Amino acid sequence: MAARPTWKGYLKVSLVNIPVKVFPATESGATISFNQLHGECRTRIQQKRWCPQCSREVSNTDIVKGYEFEKGHYVIVNEDDFEKVRPESTRVIDLVQFADESSIDPMYVDRTYYLAPDGPVASDAFAVMREGMKGKVGVGKLALYGREYLVAVRPYQRGIAMHTLHHTGEIRAIDQVEELNSVPTTVKPEEVKLAKQVIGTFERPLDLATYQDEYRAGLQQIIDAKIAGREVVAPTVEAPPKVVNLMEALRKSLDSVTARKMPVKATVARPSAKRKRA
Repeated sequence: MAARPTWKGYLKVSLVNIPVKVFPATESGATISFNQLHGECRTRIQQKRWCPQCSREVSNTDIVKGYEFEKGHYVIVNEDDFEKVRPESTRVIDLVQFADESSIDPMYVDRTYYLAPDGPVASDAFAVMREGMKGKVGVGKLALYGREYLVAVRPYQRGIAMHTLHHTGEIRAIDQVEELNSVPTTVKPEEVKLAKQVIGTFERPLDLATYQDEYRAGLQQIIDAKIAGREVVAPTVEAPPKVVNLMEALRKSLDSVTARKMPVKATVARPSAKRKRA
């Protein structure tokens, strides 16, 4: 099934405006979803919008949006009010700054989208801008799903990728994690050297396509087995041993990896003495 755009507008760089469409880059449907059932009769539970003041169910057409400015006191905000504060970012992704593509800390990335040209006329300008941005990332703003996002835009294969970003105020300071206060600031050089050796034995080119969602696959097997009336026995999971001696654990790790990589020598059978005399 072809992807459907979630937003249409313009990608703006200075005086250049390119009509674009925005597509989600990830599949939320990849997870297994469940419905809530009444355990006694296996009937699906209904979620009702209930007004405790009027003691009755409320239809969608009777629901309005209210902002609580004091406890129990609300001001109603309607669609006309939202239209009055529509920023330019509801129609335009205005890239106001460019930097090296490595400038974006992954900590700030929220979601990823694809940008594509909206119509054949926009394709040429889209391709030129994609090539011109190689090695760079553009930063701007976009209003999406009822709020304005800070976004980073960069070339990606045949298209352009866009990442919605967290604002600095949304990133919790690492100093708030009190457990990190007990982490030593200095370590033994010999332990670091051995740790690097162990890490080096696992180093290879990264291909994320080789990693699968084993939890989802296992859960699907259980569901399929239940449908077929079969019982699934869970495997025994042993807790990992606690590290008492770090150097010993690192050496054992290095020895086990080295042993797995050692080539197996082929043994060639020698001719018997009788065959030699023959």
